[in-house]
Amino acid sequence: MKGLIRILELNKIYNTNAIEFMKSMILNGTQVDLLVTDPPYKVISGGGRDGAHSKRPKGVLARHDGKLFDNTDIKISDWMQLVYDCLKDNSHAYIFTNALNLNEMLNEALKVGFKLHNILVWEKNNCTPSQFYMKNCEYILFLRKGKAKWINDIGGSKTVHQFNNIIGHKLHPTEKPVDLLKFYIANSSKENDVVFDPFAGSGSTGVAALELHRQFLGCELDTTYCKIAEKRISDAMK
Repeated sequence: MKGLIRILELNKIYNTNAIEFMKSMILNGTQVDLLVTDPPYKVISGGGRDGAHSKRPKGVLARHDGKLFDNTDIKISDWMQLVYDCLKDNSHAYIFTNALNLNEMLNEALKVGFKLHNILVWEKNNCTPSQFYMKNCEYILFLRKGKAKWINDIGGSKTVHQFNNIIGHKLHPTEKPVDLLKFYIANSSKENDVVFDPFAGSGSTGVAALELHRQFLGCELDTTYCKIAEKRISDAMK
């Protein structure tokens, strides 16, 4: 296969296409213990044009093509089967999404064999402007492959999770708080398990995994963000 990657090293970011990376994992027989990822998906447009509607979203959210980035022409169906195949049996997956993509994301997950444990809500404690209702949360599909597996914090974890969003300077436009990711990783893995993020961005999942004494495997297509992730993961390993 073109671009076959011999995956030998954990705790690093591979600067490559997620689809090709996961195909290589499958050919190599590489499987992981947990998936935590925030994949590219459509966003709700509606930013102001030419200064009109000043309360509408600005910046990256002001685009009208339904995309936050230029290199995200990828369908959910392109990668869902691959992430399923990369997971070990009886393991968990956490996939971030929004209201616009929730139905399609769940349908594609069920189609390839995932079972739904729950739909989780991250209450971000800040709001995104909207002409309908202001958005102060994101959704996470909590899925399983194979038999049901209990989370580690039985009886102590609810479905709505309050973690402050990163306000101001972000290393990545959709950067997630490390503490939020640690919450999911701690609940669905044990020390030395391998946590996988095929859309790693600035590497927050890797940082969270390493801080919890897990192993990490991930890839990121954008060279700029990949370099940021490499440094963060290197620092976390120290």
